[in-house]
Amino acid sequence: MIKSIIFDMDGTLFQTDKILEISLEDTFNHLRSLKEWDKETPIDEYREIMGVPLPKVWEALMPNHSIEVRERTDAYFLKKLIENINIGKGDLYPYVKEIMSYLKENNCTIYIASNGLTEYLTAIVNFYQLDNWVTETFSIQQIESLNKSDLVKIIIEKYAITNGAVVGDRLSDINAAKDNHLIAIGCKFDFAQENELSQADIVIDSLIELKQIVLR
Repeated sequence: MIKSIIFDMDGTLFQTDKILEISLEDTFNHLRSLKEWDKETPIDEYREIMGVPLPKVWEALMPNHSIEVRERTDAYFLKKLIENINIGKGDLYPYVKEIMSYLKENNCTIYIASNGLTEYLTAIVNFYQLDNWVTETFSIQQIESLNKSDLVKIIIEKYAITNGAVVGDRLSDINAAKDNHLIAIGCKFDFAQENELSQADIVIDSLIELKQIVLR
C-alpha cells in the first residue's frame, strides 16, 4: 500500500481553468489601461505552459517587457486569482474530498507540492478546508531553484517518506516523482499533454481511481 501521496494543485486538485481565463483577462485589461499591452490576451499561450512557476510564465508571455512590469503583472494577477477563489468562482475536481477522506482513513498521509505561490495556495486550502486532510502544503516559493523535484525532495526529507507517489498533470510532477524514486501518477485532466503523460508510471482519468491504486 502507498503510505504517502504528494498532490499537485493546479489542474490536479483545483480546476484552475474556471478562474484562469477571467483572471488573465482582468490582468491584461489592466495592462491595456496602462498602455503596456495592445494585443489579445494570450490565454492559449498560457494554457500551453500551465504548471510552470509564475515568473517563468510572465517571461514567456511578456518577453519584451521589463522585469519590473512582469512583477507588477504577477502581483495583479495573483490578486485577481485570490479574489475569484474567495467568491467561489473556482472549484475542486470531482472526488477530491472523497479521495482525501479515504486516504486519511487508510493511514495514507497527504501533502501538496505546487508551482503556485503561497498566498494563492493558502486561499484554495482555506476556502475548501483541505487542511482537514492535508498534512502540509508546499509552494515553489520555498526553494530558490523553482524546480518541483527539489520541492518534493524537501517534503520527503522533512517527513521521512520512503513509500509514496506524486499525483499531477504535467511533466514537472512526473519528473519530481521519478527524480525522488516515487511512483509517478499522471492525471489526464484539462492541462495534461499526451507526450508528458506517457512518461508516468500510471495514468488516471479520475481521482477516484486512486482508491484501487493505493491499495496495490
